Amino acid sequence: MTTAITCPSCSVQFEPTDAIRDEIQKELRLKMDDWRKKKEDEFRQKETSLQQMQQQMEHQKQQQEEELKRRLDAEKKRIEEQLSLELKKNITEEYDTRLKHFQKLISDKDEKLKAVQKVELEAMELKEKLMSQEQEMELKLKKSILEERERLQDILKKEEEERSKLRDQEYQMKMKELEKQLEDQRKLAEEMRRKAEQGSMQLQGEVQELALESLLKSTFPFDMVNEVAKGVRGADCMLTVRNNFGQECGQILYESKRTKDFNAEWIEKLKANARSAGAEVAVIVTQTMPKDMDCFGEKNGVWICSFSEVKALTSVLRDLIIKVHNAAKSHENKGDKMQMLYAYLTSHEFSEQWKAIREGYMSMRISIQKERDQMEKMWKSREKQLDKVLLNAAHIRGSIEGIAGMESVDLTLTTTDEPNLLLEG
Repeated sequence: MTTAITCPSCSVQFEPTDAIRDEIQKELRLKMDDWRKKKEDEFRQKETSLQQMQQQMEHQKQQQEEELKRRLDAEKKRIEEQLSLELKKNITEEYDTRLKHFQKLISDKDEKLKAVQKVELEAMELKEKLMSQEQEMELKLKKSILEERERLQDILKKEEEERSKLRDQEYQMKMKELEKQLEDQRKLAEEMRRKAEQGSMQLQGEVQELALESLLKSTFPFDMVNEVAKGVRGADCMLTVRNNFGQECGQILYESKRTKDFNAEWIEKLKANARSAGAEVAVIVTQTMPKDMDCFGEKNGVWICSFSEVKALTSVLRDLIIKVHNAAKSHENKGDKMQMLYAYLTSHEFSEQWKAIREGYMSMRISIQKERDQMEKMWKSREKQLDKVLLNAAHIRGSIEGIAGMESVDLTLTTTDEPNLLLEG
C-alpha cells in the first residue's frame, strides 16, 4: 500500500519514489552538516573564552600570592621588631630588679657578718677560759694517777714474786708430764698413719677402677666392659669394641693406678697381659704421669693418660680399631663385591633412586630461587617506600624551619650510625 503526498503549493498529489527520498536525505544531510559546523564554531569560541578566563584567573592568583607573601614578610618583620623591643624592655626591668635584690642581699650579709664576728669573739674568750680550767684539772688528775700507780706496782710486784715461785714448780712438773704424753701420742699417731696409708691407697685404687668401669659403660653403651676379678692375674678391665652393626672389632685393656709415683715396670707388665688376653691396645690410667710426659701419649707400645683424658683417648682408639676392622673386612671377597657394586650402579633401581634425588634437588633449587626473587621484590618495594617517607619528612622539616625561622625541632628519623638516611637541614 502506497501513501500519496500532496504538494502544499499546487495541491498536486504524487507518490514518493527513490529519487525523491534520496533528494530529501541529501538535503537533510546538508542541513545536519551545517548545524554541526555551527556547533563546532560555537564550541571553539567557548573554549577560547574559557582559556582566556583561566589565564586571567591564574594571573590574579599569582598577584594574590605575591601580595600575600609581601604582607606576610611585612607582618613577620613587624613582629620581630616588636619582639625585640619587648625583649629589651624585659631584660632592662629584670636587670634592675636583680640589682636591687643583690644590693639588699649584700646589706643583709654585712649585718649577719658583724653578728657572727661578735659571736666568734665571745666563743674564743670562753674557749680560752675552759682550756685554762681543763689544764689545771688535768695536772691534778695526772698527779693522783701517778701516786696510785706507784702504790699498785708495789703490791703487784710482791704478789707476782710469790706466784712466780709456785708457777716454776708446777711448770716443771707439767712439762715432764706433757713430754711423756706427747711422746706416747707421737708413737701412736705414727702407727695409725702407717696403717691408714696402706688401707687408703688400696681403697683409692679400687674407687678409681669402679669409676673407670662406670665411665666406659656410660660413654660407650653398645660396647662390652668386662671386669677382671680381684686376685686374678691380669689388668683391671677389658673394653670390647663393637661397630654400628654389633660386630666385635677389637679389645682395649685398661690398668688403673692411683699412686704418688709412676713405676716403669707397669708398662712391660701390661704389655704381657695384653698379649695373653689378645687385646689390640693397652692403656694405663694413672694419677701421676711419667716425668717425661705432661699429657697423654704412647710409651713403649702402651698408651698412658690421666683419668680426665681417658674418655677422649678411648674415643680415638676405638675409632681407629673400627676403621682397621672395616678395612680388613672390605678386602674380603673383593672381586664379588666389585661385581655386585657394578650391577647395582647399572640397575634400574639405582637409576630411579638417582632420578628422584635429582628431581628433589631441582625442585628445591627452583623453590629457593622463587623465594629469593620474591624477597628481592619485597625489599625493593620497601626501599621505595622508605625513600618516599624520607622525602616527605624532608619537605615537612623544610616547611617547619621556614615558618619557625630556626632549626629548633629535631626531625631526624635515624641515628648518627646511619649517615646515609639522615635528613640534612
